[in-house]
Amino acid sequence: MMMRMETSLRTTKELGALVRETRKAQGISQEQLAGVANTGVRFVSDLENGKPTVQLEKAIKVLEALGLGLYTGYRWEHRLWKR
Repeated sequence: MMMRMETSLRTTKELGALVRETRKAQGISQEQLAGVANTGVRFVSDLENGKPTVQLEKAIKVLEALGLGLYTGYRWEHRLWKR
């Protein structure tokens, strides 16, 4: 059975915590995750620690390696620019 869970993230710290929690729940090390995601261990560590300047492309690869996805949507019925 496939479980679908959505989590709203607002900061890089929250994203990092989700990555760390998911990695540990799957019982894999940072080294193993880095290998599967084709990134470095330092990158995985930086991501898990919420470094705000991590590369988005690499972060997406890490998420995909963990079975996670990145989705966007409107949080409010509000637009900054009106036509």
